[in-house]
Amino acid sequence: MTKITRRSLGQLTAATGLAAASGIRPAAAQAPSGPPLRIGYSMSLSGGLAGNGRPALATHRIWADDVNARGGLLGRPVELVHYDDQSNGAQVPGIYTKLIDVDKVDLVVSGYATAIIAPAMPIVMQRGMTIVTLLGTGVNHEFRYDRHFNICPVGSQVKETFAKGFFDIAMAMDPKPRTIAIAALDSDFPQRTAESARFLARQHGLRVVYDRSYPPGTVDFSPIMRSIQAARPDLVYIGSYPPDSVGLLRSASELRMSARMFGGAMIGPQISALKAQLGPILNNLVTWDVYAPEPTMQFPGVESLLRRYREVAAREQTDALGLYVPPLAYSQMQVLEQAVKRVGRIDQAALAADMHANAFDTVIGPLTFDALGEWTEERNLYVQYQGVTDGNLERFARPGTQVILYPPRYKSGELRGPYGASAT
Repeated sequence: MTKITRRSLGQLTAATGLAAASGIRPAAAQAPSGPPLRIGYSMSLSGGLAGNGRPALATHRIWADDVNARGGLLGRPVELVHYDDQSNGAQVPGIYTKLIDVDKVDLVVSGYATAIIAPAMPIVMQRGMTIVTLLGTGVNHEFRYDRHFNICPVGSQVKETFAKGFFDIAMAMDPKPRTIAIAALDSDFPQRTAESARFLARQHGLRVVYDRSYPPGTVDFSPIMRSIQAARPDLVYIGSYPPDSVGLLRSASELRMSARMFGGAMIGPQISALKAQLGPILNNLVTWDVYAPEPTMQFPGVESLLRRYREVAAREQTDALGLYVPPLAYSQMQVLEQAVKRVGRIDQAALAADMHANAFDTVIGPLTFDALGEWTEERNLYVQYQGVTDGNLERFARPGTQVILYPPRYKSGELRGPYGASAT
């Protein structure tokens, strides 16, 4: 990729762009005219990823309404063109082929998750499209495509940084932990997170007393939890997807398992319905996240977005709180919007050059991208659930329940321990 000098963070969009970043709709602009500017993508609206795919789509629609209320993009009304991939990566290449070759979309983005982004990349690359993706992990490490940009806090150095927050929190305990157990689903994202945990365990001189993967479709997690319990680790690090996370946490609770710190990369507690379902079982869990409603993360526009999203969610029966995907999904479209406005035309190469060169002002704060299209500064959050007495979602929407322990610049509380039956 041609080296481009990065401009200052201060060189952000002017008044209109800042209004977009705030999530606040300005007074109605001139109505957009001309042919629609079409943005195409695959989205998981059914199947295992729909719990996050449907909130992402609802948020994209909020963004499109906002943009069209401001006069559209390049004076043209924005139109979203999307197809349900059924949470099946095998459907994705055909969808992007249709979007680009048949539907003739002007721009492409991705749906949610590594498993959906990766199969889209070969088609996008063959057609020379710029793509802004949503919550992929390490997808571009293999492709190294210079027109890929990812809205995800993980950054480029997944092995070195993904689990760093978990270990930084643990190693600050007195006395320091000495042993760790690692369990992960045999799937791309959980395995990447487990690799980071193994790497950092070695760096910190921790003894790994259990390290196993389990197959997709596992329904009985008690043998895993019993084996971990028998190993008596100080720390338990788990990489899991929502059904597994629920099963693992329920099994740990039933076995009255205890550890000085328990959690890791558990996808599931971020989803509102699972928060309500698990309730007090979440107490003292320390796990990865992307956003929490703590005072340290109140970026301009994010509260307004979440209020509006929750109105939509109530009607569409999708994720009630919107604390996981929606802030990032709105930012995904803000990045595209701001680049198009700066370039002033649909030019895939020019859009990619702009995204590498410039900063973006979004509802999750300012963003810049590195050569692989990842955030230049990783921002993996590790949060701890504290004081949960029931599954009332109003509690989770307030500060103090999902306390941020890492990174230090967003820290909003102190670690409580241990995890287990006595946690409160």
